[in-house]
Amino acid sequence: MPVILIAEDEPHIFRVLRIALEKAGYVVEHAVNGKEALVKILSCAPDALISDIAMPIMDGRELCVRLEEELPERTFPIIISTSKAGIEHREWSAKINNLTFMEKPASLRALVALMHELVPVDP
Repeated sequence: MPVILIAEDEPHIFRVLRIALEKAGYVVEHAVNGKEALVKILSCAPDALISDIAMPIMDGRELCVRLEEELPERTFPIIISTSKAGIEHREWSAKINNLTFMEKPASLRALVALMHELVPVDP
């Protein structure tokens, strides 16, 4: 089963995402900030990353920039899921390879459909 890493500092948001993605056939791992996510990714890359922008220690923007620097050949998709939908976030995220921007509150159905499109689950 594909592994999805979720970088999210809000426990209730992570819980909702985890339940929906596990029900859809994914294995879900968690990081509470960008630094923890980066360590996990460099140790063992997931099949996809879902990240918030506003997190302590290292935010989602810095995480994405660091991934571009440290894993220039990265193939797994990144989904940025955030309520910070301003133009400044769309500008930097447009420069990151294989990144999709989703505004919160995102429909769980739309998120799962996007995930199935990006990382299909074998029947």
